[in-house]
Amino acid sequence: MNQVDLRLYGIVDPERTGSRNPVELARQAVAGGATIVQYRDKHADGRHLVELARDLKAALEGTGVPLLINDRVDVALAAKADGVHLGQDDMHPEDARALLGRCAIIGVTLKTPEQADAMANMPVDYGCVGGVFATVSKNNPDPPIGLDGLRKVLSRARLANRGPVGAIAGIDASNAQAVIAAGADGIAIISALFMAADPQAEARRLRDIVDRALTSQENFA
Repeated sequence: MNQVDLRLYGIVDPERTGSRNPVELARQAVAGGATIVQYRDKHADGRHLVELARDLKAALEGTGVPLLINDRVDVALAAKADGVHLGQDDMHPEDARALLGRCAIIGVTLKTPEQADAMANMPVDYGCVGGVFATVSKNNPDPPIGLDGLRKVLSRARLANRGPVGAIAGIDASNAQAVIAAGADGIAIISALFMAADPQAEARRLRDIVDRALTSQENFA
């Protein structure tokens, strides 16, 4: 498995940027402490996706922060991104691994304990559990699983032993500590980070919350 730092996972979606430049917002988030960046766009055509992905990849050059592409393995290949994040209905991780190679980072969304179990047999580097809370960033037909549901999926994902496991949906500075206390290795953020007036300052605040919470977990253990 590839090493992945999920502490502050920023997801750039052009629909959730307040009409600002996604590339500049990604730079600010990384400057504030984001440890990974994902590019997500459910509506753009393939050519636009590749062009913006290349711009994001160039902006992150030299920072050590990887760029992942949501869903689209073809875009990740064309843009030479560092990997992909796959939903349960996207390309199977085995096929993505065959195309992207062993050094690519591959993550998968987990919504149920059974999906967490299945991760044990997948060539993935991390999981991300969601949606934890209600969110306006994505149309989700399933109700939020809450902190109790998060704990259940996390416990099964730990048994799968396929790398760190983060959490997504509706997470912000008001509940990030509780998410880490529930056992997550990091938080995936969309609106709370990229709709913020100052994404760099917000990233710094969120990263501090996560780091403090993780330290508390280590001391408690």
